[in-house]
Amino acid sequence: MDNTTPRKKGSPWWYLLILVPLIGTLFPAFYSSVSPELWGIPFFYWYQMLWVIVSAAVSAAMYLLLREN
Repeated sequence: MDNTTPRKKGSPWWYLLILVPLIGTLFPAFYSSVSPELWGIPFFYWYQMLWVIVSAAVSAAMYLLLREN
């Protein structure tokens, strides 16, 4: 690719993916409960840890999709 050619910008829709983890953890009243438990871990904790994994996956996907921009 020629370095003098301006790069085209990525679709702004890909940037909305970062809102998924934000919305999932935005309302603690939704997930502040003990049940259901998963392997003895209260829902409050495993729900938050699930979002850590989802956030990492979303960040990795955004990086891979937008790194050429």
